[in-house]
Amino acid sequence: MSLIKPFRLLSVLLVTATFLPFLNKNSPNLTVDLFIYNSAPLLALFLTFKSLNKDEKFAKVTLQLALLSWIAGSILSSVTAIYFLSENAQIVANFFYLFFYPFMFIAVPRLLRQGTSSSKLDIIDSAIVALGVSSICAAILINPILPKFEENISDTFFAIIFPVADVFLVALIISLNPWHRANVRSFLLSSGVLVFAIADFINLYLSASGKYRFGSWSDSLWLIGIILITESTWHERDESDQRIPTHPIFIAVAVISSTLLLAFLAIKPDYLPNFILGPAIATLFLAFIRMFVALKHAQDISSERALARTDELTGLPNRRKFMSDLIEFSNTQGALLLLDLDGFKPVNDQHGHAIGDQLLRAVSQRFRRSLPNQATLARLGGDEFGALITGDYESTMEAALALHASVSYPFLIEGETIKIGVSIGFVINDGTRDMMHRADQAMYKAKREDLGVCQL
Repeated sequence: MSLIKPFRLLSVLLVTATFLPFLNKNSPNLTVDLFIYNSAPLLALFLTFKSLNKDEKFAKVTLQLALLSWIAGSILSSVTAIYFLSENAQIVANFFYLFFYPFMFIAVPRLLRQGTSSSKLDIIDSAIVALGVSSICAAILINPILPKFEENISDTFFAIIFPVADVFLVALIISLNPWHRANVRSFLLSSGVLVFAIADFINLYLSASGKYRFGSWSDSLWLIGIILITESTWHERDESDQRIPTHPIFIAVAVISSTLLLAFLAIKPDYLPNFILGPAIATLFLAFIRMFVALKHAQDISSERALARTDELTGLPNRRKFMSDLIEFSNTQGALLLLDLDGFKPVNDQHGHAIGDQLLRAVSQRFRRSLPNQATLARLGGDEFGALITGDYESTMEAALALHASVSYPFLIEGETIKIGVSIGFVINDGTRDMMHRADQAMYKAKREDLGVCQL
């Protein structure tokens, strides 16, 4: 590691050296503009081979491809300026510059966070913020400069595509919310991307106003951005598994601003460039998709919660749901009943669990038909059931006797006639905490003494 530090320092010195000759240099210079200028990003590329470990292989490859693309464009652009090559050579160089962005779009999230899976909402939220910010910046920053490039198609194309790509890259940084996991890497990487984008906008402004000169100080701003991005790879990224959702305020600003831009375009169609329509419409489209996904997600959570409180075999509430309802039932006039089937185990042993399961479903249906509509019936486990019945003593006792009577006649399961009974523990709701215990004691007493229904 100590052997690498001089190279990291050398990359900074190379960038600094590109500033020094500008006061006296009137034309592109082979030494400065080709060798010194391009040595800095080449050294940065070398440093990424050493800085990123095996766990960051995909981030390493995509970042290096991004740097290679930019270096190829820079070298070709330098050669074009020094040796006065045709305009087509510069167009090819611009396309190399352009390839820098898609690789960075892939590399940046992986450089900031480890490769944990994102939920659908995380991905959609990030896309909404990125597109929304892109719409705003395109309208504010690009629109004032764009009309000055109308005479040249290729200049107009690159005048649009580079700042739009920069805006997307900056918006990506914003949507990932790196400040939630503030560390040196996120700070340097975000700063590098921001400086790179500022360099593009400064050079775009200078070109539009006719003040740009190849090899001027503004070109070195790109190198500063690249060095900051490279330097960030020497520091640890966020390795936590916890997902950080995009703050709702960013989503709201993105959606509202896109809506306002579309409304403004409808009122004054010629005031803003038409390419703003794309990200603005895409932002609103994704917002509707997000709403649909969020509703579906909420329904899934609701279904999961319902399943967690439902007995899978009978469809009745389970013990967890019953105990939750019992807490709310403590201030209600009524009775708690615990029911345990008599003779169920021999049925299971003789006919098998499949017949036993069908018997439990048939029993639960009879129990439900015997209870008042407002009563709660639950399967507590095995062949044990529980019931919460509201009303006075007479009505609740009648319900208990009806439950006992409901299994007094045989069940017909797959041609087999099966006869069982039920023992019921009956406890009047007096608001005490030991109701379950007393009902359990009453139920076992009913079973031991063959009482049917026993009250304690």
